[in-house]
This record gives sequence, C-alpha cells and structure tokens, in this order.
Amino acid sequence: MGDLLRYAPILLTGAFVTVALALASLALATLLGALGAAGKLARRPLWRRLAMAYTTLVRGVPDIVLMLLVYFGGQRLLNALLAAVGAGAVDLPPFLAGVISIGFLYGAYLTETFRGAYLAVPRGQADAGRALGLHPVAVLWAVMLPQVVRFALPGYANVWQVLVKSTAVVSVIGLEDLVGRANDVGKTLREPFLFLLVVLAVYLLITWVSTLALERLERRAARGIAHAR
Repeated sequence: MGDLLRYAPILLTGAFVTVALALASLALATLLGALGAAGKLARRPLWRRLAMAYTTLVRGVPDIVLMLLVYFGGQRLLNALLAAVGAGAVDLPPFLAGVISIGFLYGAYLTETFRGAYLAVPRGQADAGRALGLHPVAVLWAVMLPQVVRFALPGYANVWQVLVKSTAVVSVIGLEDLVGRANDVGKTLREPFLFLLVVLAVYLLITWVSTLALERLERRAARGIAHAR
C-alpha cells in the first residue's frame, strides 16, 4: 500500500493522459465518421467508393498494427516532406500518433453508426422541412441533425467504450499513459501484478462513469423521440 501511495501522483498523471488521448481520438473519429457517412450517402459514386474503401480497409486492420504504421511510417513521411522543403527532421509525438491512429480507426466504425442513424430518420421529416420553405442547410441542421443524434447515440456510446480500452496499446510507442507508467513502476519495484491491478481498476472506473453518463443521455434522447411522436 505504501508503494501505491508513493507512486499515486505518477499514476494519476498517466490516467489524465489516457483520458485526454481518448477524448481527442473520439473528436477525430467523430469528424471522420461524419465525413465518411456523408460520403456513403452522397449521390456521386466516387465519394461512395472512397467511403466504402475507408470503412472496409480500416476496420480490417488491428489497432496496434495501424498505430505502429502511423508512428514509424508517419515519422518517415513527415521528415521526408520536411527535407523536401529544406527543413530539419522532427520527432512525431507519441500522443499525436496515438490520436491519429485511434481516431482514424474508430472513424470507420462511426461512419456506419452515423449512416445508419441518418437512414433511420423518416424521409418525410426532410420533405416537411422543405415544404415549409426551409433552406436545405436549415433542414439538415434543424430537422435532420437532432434526430440523427438521437438515433446515433447508442452506437456512439458503444464505440466510445471500445475506444477507451484501445488507448491501452499506445504504450507500445512510448507514450507515458496510465499503462506505460504503471508498467514502468511495476518493473522498477518488481510488483507488476499490483500496478496492473490499479490499471484495471482505473479503466473499470472510466467505463463505469461513462456508462452512467451515456445511459442518462440515451434516456433523455428517448424522451425526446417519444415527445416528437
């Protein structure tokens, strides 16, 4: 217990890094998911094919493989581009590499979540908005988007829960997140099992708090759908 208390600040800092990584990755995944869903729903075949290629290929790649490709391959690509313009080499931060890889991966899953939510909205809703003389942008923003959010929320919550657990693999590229710090401390003190139990407890706490918050949002969204009907 004394070792846990002594190293608690280090583990707490790692936990903050993990949460920040998860939130930043979710923001990127949300953006890519929205763009991917728009591509799949587009009238132009080129956009549909690009979105299909994105979701099909990315969902077939393990997260750790994608992360290593982004970290090491992205490092070489970035330095090659900088060398082409006469700039010096830089290091790709592990945090940024983790955000890009996790966000890129789960953006593919959110593409299908947002696409399904959009298709779940009755087509008559958009027709009614246009019949009232609303601009297409206003129809999308004021009529369609609130309902898409309601239908997408359960799937969005599931993706978040899985995404949080995927942050554990970022320690393989040197990020000092919760797993990386706990692993280092555990090896130093020759107590890896104890500190990995702490990691387990922290991840369970994050998912438990997330479950409570997301279930509350889903209940509010369900009441909104019921009132709309």
